[in-house]
Amino acid sequence: MSPTAETGAELYFLPLGGVGEIGMNLALYGYGGKWLMVDCGVSFGDESMPMVDVVMADPAWIEERADKLVGLVLTHGHEDHLGAVGHLWKRLRCPVWATGFSASILKGKLHEAGLQSQVPLNVVVPGSTFRVGPFEIEMISMTHSIPEPNTLAIRTPAGTVVHTGDWKFDPDPLLGPVADKEALRRAGKAGVLAVIGDSTNVFTKGHSGSESEVRGNLIALLGRFDGRIAVSCFATNVARLESIAIAAEANERSVALVGRSLWRIDKAARENGYFTDLPPFLTEHDAGYLPQDKVLYICTGSQGEPRAALARIASGDHPHVRLGKGDVVIFSSRIIPGNEKEIFRLQNDLVRLGIEVVTEKDEFVHVSGHPAREEMEELYRLLRPSLAVPVHGEARHLQEHARLARACGVPEAVEISNGAMLRLAPGPVEVVDHVPTGKLCVDGPRLVRLDSEVLRNRRRMVYNGSAVVTVVIGKDGKLLGDPQLTALGLLDAAHEAEEHDAVVEAVREAVEDLPTKARRDDGIVREAARLAVRRSLKESHGKKPITDVHLVRV
Repeated sequence: MSPTAETGAELYFLPLGGVGEIGMNLALYGYGGKWLMVDCGVSFGDESMPMVDVVMADPAWIEERADKLVGLVLTHGHEDHLGAVGHLWKRLRCPVWATGFSASILKGKLHEAGLQSQVPLNVVVPGSTFRVGPFEIEMISMTHSIPEPNTLAIRTPAGTVVHTGDWKFDPDPLLGPVADKEALRRAGKAGVLAVIGDSTNVFTKGHSGSESEVRGNLIALLGRFDGRIAVSCFATNVARLESIAIAAEANERSVALVGRSLWRIDKAARENGYFTDLPPFLTEHDAGYLPQDKVLYICTGSQGEPRAALARIASGDHPHVRLGKGDVVIFSSRIIPGNEKEIFRLQNDLVRLGIEVVTEKDEFVHVSGHPAREEMEELYRLLRPSLAVPVHGEARHLQEHARLARACGVPEAVEISNGAMLRLAPGPVEVVDHVPTGKLCVDGPRLVRLDSEVLRNRRRMVYNGSAVVTVVIGKDGKLLGDPQLTALGLLDAAHEAEEHDAVVEAVREAVEDLPTKARRDDGIVREAARLAVRRSLKESHGKKPITDVHLVRV
């Protein structure tokens, strides 16, 4: 690391999460020996992470420097930007800044973590400017698929950095103001050193579209159905929730929310002045008393989450909601890359029940919350930065974003990875250090590194099973009875007796073949038995299970 990184007047950008991936956003800015954190989010587990639901960036590097962390600023209320605060704050212990809607969501999470009275939470007005240590921060209002998304203009004596967060230019967002292009233009005229920008939809041509178009189409679409209607969308898409409710009202249907996260968002929205013209939503229980042509359910689970409301409805496991032949489920959302299998499995389960499934491929029921290429080009025209640093995307997104920025006249675009400490100013832009990074996951009540021995073994057990063999040896070094074997996920002793006995015999032979002196060494006996189990199961089942040997000496 440059000797001035901790003490001097150089300006640094250091992502610990959210670069080369979508989710887990955690960015650091360093100036004058102090560090500012922007966002602290989560991602979600996939089939490569057995029994892991929530994943986040490991903050170990900044945790070691927590005395120099002046604060955390949240750009907006999505899980991939604030979902880790409740898990990580005790390691950071810094004040937090957020606008009202994001603060309401965060308060609920802090309450769940028992931190509601500990975290210094500063609620700021959208469009306001405030100071955090040596950083002056202007919250520039944008549009997105959640209320109060903010682009940050981070000003220091070394220059101004614009951190976009998630954004788009929606000309008619329906909920909240349009993006403050004038504030962006002012920042551009004053001089922008670098744009740290969202890359999610860089491959999408044209414009991302407006929520007002979706609302109009939903009104017409709902009128085509006579049975029960369920609509699944991202719970945090407050404008979409309002659009669905208004479309339902236009078709003389009452709306029930099905899923805890929807009720949490409804509460946060009403606390902050949204949904003022909407009547209270019904509970799923009360909606069951309505005629089927008078009800609409808004459900969680648009990404195929197995414990969400829609998956439980599809499996017939929901206590209050039943759907079947003549009903329709509308997926008013996009498929997040990586969720295809789960979503298609859910949709197939619904179809098997006789339910009609409508997606964005069939009808205009969703617009993205992220900018398409025309919007990104307009942003660069407004800000005119000297440098572009693509973030919030996989490697191919970052590469294409860098190309687009250069085509927009940005003199320099740099592709980096998590852990790369990028010096922005003064002097040439340069990666001056690489700091350790990693991922943490929520494993019951604890946080565990994703590359830990615990999770490595769990992954191996999922794919290869596990085996435990008990060996009892007398004082003379001879076996006292047959080894006892349990091979979970591999062998059913009742139906594969021959294979089971073959493994037991392999262990017996391995121990008995040891010299008498070696049989008195517990370590040698355990290793011989372990290898015998693995070799035998590899030959019979093609698996090398996690194997444990219990050695008993009598």
